[in-house]
Amino acid sequence: MKKIVIIATMVLIIGACSTEQNDGPIDITPDELHASVDKVTEIMVHDIFSPPVASRIFAYPNIAAYEIVARYNDEYRSLVGQVRDLTPIPEADSTKAINYELAALVAHMEMNKRLIFSEDRMEALRDSLYGIYESKNPTLFKASKDYGLEVADHIGEWMNKDNYAQTRTMPKFTVDADDPTRWQPTPPAYMDGIEPHWNKIRPFVIDSAQQFKPAPPPEFSMEEGSDFYKELKEVYDVSQRITAEGDSSEELQIAQFWDCNPYVSVTRGHLMFATKKITPGAHWMGITKIAAKNTDSDFGRTLYAYTKASIAMADAFISCWDEKYRSNLIRPETLINQHIDDSWQPVLQTPPFPEYTSGHSVVSGAAAVALTDIFGDNFAFDDDTEVPFGLPIRSFDSFNQAADEAAISRMYGGIHYRVAIEVGVEQGRDLGEFVVDNLDMKVENDLADNR
Repeated sequence: MKKIVIIATMVLIIGACSTEQNDGPIDITPDELHASVDKVTEIMVHDIFSPPVASRIFAYPNIAAYEIVARYNDEYRSLVGQVRDLTPIPEADSTKAINYELAALVAHMEMNKRLIFSEDRMEALRDSLYGIYESKNPTLFKASKDYGLEVADHIGEWMNKDNYAQTRTMPKFTVDADDPTRWQPTPPAYMDGIEPHWNKIRPFVIDSAQQFKPAPPPEFSMEEGSDFYKELKEVYDVSQRITAEGDSSEELQIAQFWDCNPYVSVTRGHLMFATKKITPGAHWMGITKIAAKNTDSDFGRTLYAYTKASIAMADAFISCWDEKYRSNLIRPETLINQHIDDSWQPVLQTPPFPEYTSGHSVVSGAAAVALTDIFGDNFAFDDDTEVPFGLPIRSFDSFNQAADEAAISRMYGGIHYRVAIEVGVEQGRDLGEFVVDNLDMKVENDLADNR
């Protein structure tokens, strides 16, 4: 009889311990959010998404997660009424306990999964985290997960109306080979122009793709005294100098650091293959992560930073691509090979789309404005974003300094005229200021006001 009592007592004790172990809190840290962003970046490199498409992939998951946090955290304001056509997310079941940061993370990972090709790679991260959370509190985990998926469905319906699907069926860009001013496909792959209809994607904050239409490039002329020819010759002369200097050239190092071209084709004999790199938007997401970590930002502030930066960059790509296919300007590589040096090659491989304005310049300008608004000017940081790709850390005194370097890197790389860079940075900064001025996301002052 004693044995039965002892065994029964032990069962009760074990059962009680088991209940305690499975009824505790689930703590979500910014590291899990960083992991989700890092994973989708890794997958985009693997799947080879273009820079404009990558900006869309970053924006929607951040918005889905942010809307949950904004609904249940009084420090943040919803984007409803601020971002085009967004409607309020569903309310959570008030009868159930929900961890809203967990729900936000679930929505983030689910939206990521819907936007990429290699879903199994995102599922691997998701399932590993789910196992941890479920073991801590199955009931809380399920309610939080269900709500996160419900919000993902809501944001997914909104996302699917942004005209992206329609642009997949629109005609390819037609090259005008008889017009010497117009863009031509460039070696070695001679790819078609990517995303010629990106200006038809629904913007997030800007009024239209044309709102920040820049001044046109200089009038095309191959006469040696003309402004356009001087622009072309500068690209050639700078390239000749820095390649002669070799690895010791600071300009060469800058060009390589900011390459961020997912379309680099490599030829080996009869074989051609692609080397895989992050996009410019992914680089700035990496800088956002660095800033959040350096300031010990909590989950909400980290998500806020990712969301504001990704919205600014998504609209910047829409604005920039609108101009690219309007001006349809020929790349330096084509003209230098035709008129100056037929054996010349740029330091960086020329991306497959028209020249004006510089995408790096527009997007970096917009991102820098958004991050400065959050973290302040003169925010010094060490940028280790490119270390996984074999490039060293570079240090900056501010986001704007980094943006200026990202922009000029395109001339050092031999793929943009100076005017496309300088006008592009201005275009991006003007757009970034508009986004910042029209997004009222935070109730309290940003770190920028307290530095």
